[in-house]
Amino acid sequence: MDSSIAVPLEKEVSDSFSITFKDGSELFGIHTANRLRYNRMMLVNKGTGSVYIDDVAYAVADDQLFLISKGQILAFGEGSVFEGFNLVFGDCFWQRTPSSANNCKAVLFNNAADNQLLPLEADDCAELKFFFQSLYREFEKAGYINKLDALAAYLKIIMIKVANVNASLTKGIDSFEKQLYRQFLALISVNYHQSHEVSDYARQMGIPSRKLTALSKRCSGRGAKELINGQLIAEAKRSLQFSSRPVKEIAYELNFSTPDQFSHFFKKNVMVSPQDYRMRFVTSIAPSSIP
Repeated sequence: MDSSIAVPLEKEVSDSFSITFKDGSELFGIHTANRLRYNRMMLVNKGTGSVYIDDVAYAVADDQLFLISKGQILAFGEGSVFEGFNLVFGDCFWQRTPSSANNCKAVLFNNAADNQLLPLEADDCAELKFFFQSLYREFEKAGYINKLDALAAYLKIIMIKVANVNASLTKGIDSFEKQLYRQFLALISVNYHQSHEVSDYARQMGIPSRKLTALSKRCSGRGAKELINGQLIAEAKRSLQFSSRPVKEIAYELNFSTPDQFSHFFKKNVMVSPQDYRMRFVTSIAPSSIP
């Protein structure tokens, strides 16, 4: 993928919500990748090819669900096809759903890299397909009073069903610790540019740093600092892979004191320097644009 080209932000959609159906006849060609403006769910009933999310390539196959967060970078490999539904929604639209469903959205999307691809059993795929079809039919109807609230209700059902697909996502979903953990992930997604220290987040949450680290370990198997660093590394990779900005500029944007500090941090976590990581993608072929 040519790192000399900045990644365009996907186009805005009306009311921050859209669902489309792909019938498998569209063959994706070679275009640029796109940074997502909205959260996205792609239900693949049948498909072949590949999809690129940030710097990871996934094979497109039958009975899959992709969960992709706003800010991530999405592209399809040349010749990829799929039959299924493409659902996008902004956080402002999600706020229309009842607060009782907010846990599912937080679990699934605040740390999307852990839930990027969910292989589905045939029965689960068929059930989700029914709800996606129902949402699609409602979306295609002419506008009426409270239509957006009706769409949000369908989205709530889909989110709950998706969370139930993976038992590990729903285990203890309403516990106080899980709520704190999701609050922590939400804070990281907003503040990682400014705050790198566990103590900063613990202070915002009103709990001791040791407690935040312990609950992170119990909820995810990773410490609080590891989660913060993971967010920083993910954004650094996107910037290196999909833009031509100097490493120095990326370092300061992510609130590192010096470019050397950033380079040391990146190499320690990725095992290669920022420059070497970028060079991996300079000569590679750009996958096709999002559907």
